[in-house]
Amino acid sequence: MQAALNQADRISLISVSSTAKVSAEAEKLRRAGVDVVDFGVGEPDFPTPDNIKRAAIAALDANFTRYTAMQGVQELRQAICDRHHKDFGTNYAVNECVVTVGGKHAIFNLVQALVNPGDEVVIPVPYWVTYKDVVNYAGGRCVFVETNEKDGFAVTAAQIERALTPLTRLIIVNSPSNPSGAIVDREEFEKIAMLARKRGIYVMTDECYCQFLYDSQPYSVASMDDMKDTVLVAGSLSKTYAMTGWRIGFALAPTPICTAMIKLQSHSTSNPTSFAQKGAIEALNGPQDSVGVMLEEYRRRRDFTVAKLRKMPGIECIEPRGAFYVYPNISGILGRKGVATPMQFAEQLLAKAHVAVVPGEAFGTEAHVRISYAASLEQLDKGLTRMENLILELNS
Repeated sequence: MQAALNQADRISLISVSSTAKVSAEAEKLRRAGVDVVDFGVGEPDFPTPDNIKRAAIAALDANFTRYTAMQGVQELRQAICDRHHKDFGTNYAVNECVVTVGGKHAIFNLVQALVNPGDEVVIPVPYWVTYKDVVNYAGGRCVFVETNEKDGFAVTAAQIERALTPLTRLIIVNSPSNPSGAIVDREEFEKIAMLARKRGIYVMTDECYCQFLYDSQPYSVASMDDMKDTVLVAGSLSKTYAMTGWRIGFALAPTPICTAMIKLQSHSTSNPTSFAQKGAIEALNGPQDSVGVMLEEYRRRRDFTVAKLRKMPGIECIEPRGAFYVYPNISGILGRKGVATPMQFAEQLLAKAHVAVVPGEAFGTEAHVRISYAASLEQLDKGLTRMENLILELNS
């Protein structure tokens, strides 16, 4: 007798990633021969730098293809600690570092290692799609903190403090932010960290986009004195070095938390890919020129995208201060010709104009869409022109 195909209850606590879903829909059209402009995926369009690729190829040639330590090879963990020290002035030891299968994996493992059923996790809105689901999966409760669009969506310590209760276990801050490009300035972030330490709460700083700031210097709140027991770093090489497919991320945290993460990782992914780790060592220890080159190109694309969006009727758009996303407010076009929500706008944009964006509902807001400008100026111009034409049609 065939077993009933019922999912475990915990699977119902999470949803398919909205960004992955948009990417899949765009790919389906592309396979059908449609010319799709994809602004949905958050992925650099730059190639991985050659020195990094050569290091991985050398590792393959040397048959470095076996299992490694669950938490990553010591040389890579040391390189992560050294790079974080050079960039931000922190002082992590190798036993305070775990290499993961991408930055998302670091966040998942940290949350699963820390959050018990009923614990509260404070998350600023708009938020990256995965935060909500990994907290739900752990049995925790998300406490969302609304930020002010006029202030660029940057969360403040005062806003965080109002959300804290005796059940608060963790605060998650992503700066620069996906999806809004918001940055929490150093002084404000330090206030959040000090508030957390005073209350015995952890702060997870998601530093995936830490090198892509347009008008200020990169920093890490983990560089504050005596904050190792409070601040947890989730990091990634994916965006900084255009290594999304390599799947190398990391966490910097107190040794007992790292030990818990390793225990979880030992029964899920085991070690990160061996030869990808060798490429990551080169990325961290080798020349850093490519990071600045990408940042300047992203600045050019940001300026182009914001200027074009601001000319569209019914669209308001703040200028992102970091990352490579813009988060325009489309409330001025909602309610026209069957477009009542960002989701419906995104569906029409893909179906009629063949442009993929992610609707704001995925990030906790009801009047926005996310556009990734990690695309060539030619593609940006093509896709934004199609978007403008659809808006003009909706307004007619």
